[in-house]
Amino acid sequence: MTLLTDSSIHKAETNSEAASLIRLSPMLPVNQILNHDCSRVLPDFPAASTDLVLTSPPYFQQRDYGEPGIGSEFNEDDYLRNLLDVFGECVRVTKDTGAIVINLGDKYIDGGLSLLPYKFAIEATRKFNLKLLNHLTWVKLNPTPRQDKRKLVQSAEPFFIFVKSSKYTFNQDAFLEHLDKPKTTPNVRAGSGIGKRYFELIESSDLTTDEKIHAKLELEKAIAEVRSGDLDGFRMKIRHVHAEPFGGQEGGRKIQLERHGFTIIRLHGQRMKKDVIESPVESIKGNPHRAVYPLYVVQQIIKLLTHEGDIVLDPFLGSGTTCLAAKLLNRNYIGIEINREYVSYAESRLAEVEGKRAKQLFV
Repeated sequence: MTLLTDSSIHKAETNSEAASLIRLSPMLPVNQILNHDCSRVLPDFPAASTDLVLTSPPYFQQRDYGEPGIGSEFNEDDYLRNLLDVFGECVRVTKDTGAIVINLGDKYIDGGLSLLPYKFAIEATRKFNLKLLNHLTWVKLNPTPRQDKRKLVQSAEPFFIFVKSSKYTFNQDAFLEHLDKPKTTPNVRAGSGIGKRYFELIESSDLTTDEKIHAKLELEKAIAEVRSGDLDGFRMKIRHVHAEPFGGQEGGRKIQLERHGFTIIRLHGQRMKKDVIESPVESIKGNPHRAVYPLYVVQQIIKLLTHEGDIVLDPFLGSGTTCLAAKLLNRNYIGIEINREYVSYAESRLAEVEGKRAKQLFV
């Protein structure tokens, strides 16, 4: 394999830390950006070698990216065919524990939306036997105004999350974790009367003596967790006092009621992690690339689907946002971009981050 010695490879880092990361995977150009056509170099990558592919391919006939290739086809069938060819290589190089995430925008053809992103998703799942785990919707807080008075402004784009198996990495607690941070402080409102009513209900219930002792001990544990801030709150159900829950798989609340005479429902105070993420469209001064997806959104996806030290690949790197997000989150990265100007700009963004880190070491 010749990728590491090709003169068109541009290393984004030269420090000793980067060198040690590259040695982790000698067959891959880890922590580098390749100035290449991804359709030509991806076949040389080893199978099952990356943990996450995260990319936004050129949209169909939407923008001039400065180079011929995907997005400049004359019809949508050719566009989808070429895109799926590259996608197939992305699937091949992704581990069974990994994921492939694609962001696509739609296109008006003859006055109507073509639904290209969804045509792609349907064909990708069918052709490569993948599971579409989530259709994550990016809601743009500052969408581009549309002059057409007979159409609404498009303010959302999909990020399709594909997985190869049920063994995929999924760090749900890390996704939008900032929303849960206020819940980690002790509950100062939990006064001396917390749980008092449940103690009274236990005592007046028809539970056996042993069941009552067990129920009171577990109730005291829940109260202590609320006071320490480990729980936001709890609910307790007691046999023949409260209505039984529906369902009842082994280990469920209904089974606990039958076996122990009570069940405690712990409320951790974390927000429900939904498949919608809001962020403004980014405009970076001096950026030659016409379409930049937000660093914030990319970082959230990387946190959700990878661990520190994992390898993140973007075969349509553009201005380098995916590599930048991976670097900031202590992941390894590989970028592929056909446009030399974009490569230079992406390298400058990565170098700026590295420069700031170097300065911090001497503060």
